[in-house]
Amino acid sequence: MCFLGFGSYFCYDNPAALQTQVQADMKVNTAQFMALYAWYSWPNVVLCFFGGFLIDRVFGIRLGTVIFSIFVCVGQVIFAVGALINAFWLMEAGRFVFGIGGESLAVAQNTYAVSWFKGKELNLVFGLQLSMARIGSTVNMNIMGWVYSRVQHLLGHTGHSALGLTLMIGGTTCLFSLACALILAYLDKRAEKLLCKEQGKTGEVIKLTDVKDFSLSLWLIFVICVCYYAAVFPFIGLGKVFFIEKFKFSSQEASAINSIVYIISAPLSPVFGLLVDKVGKNIIWVLCAVVTTLASHIMLAFTFWNPWVAMCLLGVAYSLLACALWPMVAFVVPEHQLGTAYGFMQSIQNLGLAIIAIAAGMILDTRGYLFLEVFFSACVCLSLIAVVMLYFVNHLTGGDLNWSAKKREKMQKVTATEAEEQERLRRQNEDDLAKLLPKADDFSLRNRYLSKLGAQVLPDNYSSYLSTMAHRSMLK
Repeated sequence: MCFLGFGSYFCYDNPAALQTQVQADMKVNTAQFMALYAWYSWPNVVLCFFGGFLIDRVFGIRLGTVIFSIFVCVGQVIFAVGALINAFWLMEAGRFVFGIGGESLAVAQNTYAVSWFKGKELNLVFGLQLSMARIGSTVNMNIMGWVYSRVQHLLGHTGHSALGLTLMIGGTTCLFSLACALILAYLDKRAEKLLCKEQGKTGEVIKLTDVKDFSLSLWLIFVICVCYYAAVFPFIGLGKVFFIEKFKFSSQEASAINSIVYIISAPLSPVFGLLVDKVGKNIIWVLCAVVTTLASHIMLAFTFWNPWVAMCLLGVAYSLLACALWPMVAFVVPEHQLGTAYGFMQSIQNLGLAIIAIAAGMILDTRGYLFLEVFFSACVCLSLIAVVMLYFVNHLTGGDLNWSAKKREKMQKVTATEAEEQERLRRQNEDDLAKLLPKADDFSLRNRYLSKLGAQVLPDNYSSYLSTMAHRSMLK
């Protein structure tokens, strides 16, 4: 399960690891280069709503995982072939196909985890999966430049063919993930026979009509998500050349510092998840993360201090925000709307990333890195304003976003107890009412007995009259 997404995350940031090579070999500007990230995000604006449906209703978890893994492999191959034949439009098409499989594969991976580990070590499994994803991104950042130099040495020249071969070599990690998908399908099928285990379900029930019922708190969470991640992922996509040009780092040093965000996130995400669970105060943690990220971008933009400090702070803030922000969705929407809420959140996140990626490339081409950092800082400021508004909205509405897990569990028990008490009283009232109502058999026997004695027989509707009187007496 952990290695299932390794290839996808490794190849996602191939462009970032090879930015100078892609721009030089394919003769494209920064805006065109960043379009490679935008083309990954475009299909996921829609697929976030349908990925879970395809897994649950159409393919099933086993076949769905294999199909999405194949999309990732085919997309990476098309991406590499586009470089080999010097066709940038084909590289963009490859990233589009890669995007179709990438996000849906993550949904399938989480579904497998819940199916196998629900009620056991689920939080640990999610932490391990996240760590493995970050390791895939980190290895890519630090090894792809070296692979390109080796391929260049073997070919004896630079150019699009060297880039294409390098990307094809990187694609072997996707084949590895496909092999993991096939092995998982076999193990899950075997468990179905031996343990009578059912196929996993995503649990996503998405109804677009639920969007009109979303609260102001949820919309503010969406704004925080889009504005924050817009200042992180596009920055990492352009970060390598930024560190080379501004701080005069070597290519290897620039790759190392650009990957530090993912390196820090790998071990810290599970730790911060546990911390937020214990302490609560989700909005406060999100506020701290956003302020720290803003400080990091300001340091990178306006100072020549050692950038390792700013990037380490960014890595810590990025890990903290993910642990505190995403669970808040479950606190502000009913359970039956969770699938719609998370799908919509991922959808607008991908839409924002696609637009911001293109905008960042255009700003860099026309204005330079200083304006680009100011742009990213402005995005974080919008996120900060949304966090402050969320704090006051939560306070005014008596919301529970800052409760700890312990307090939340206690309140849920109180609510459950009250519901059980109401249900007990309702059943007791029904039982008392049933005792007051005469039984049909007893009533007919009484009439037969009265007729034998020569007494007046009670009319048939007398039973219903008694019933009405009993109801009235209960209402009083």
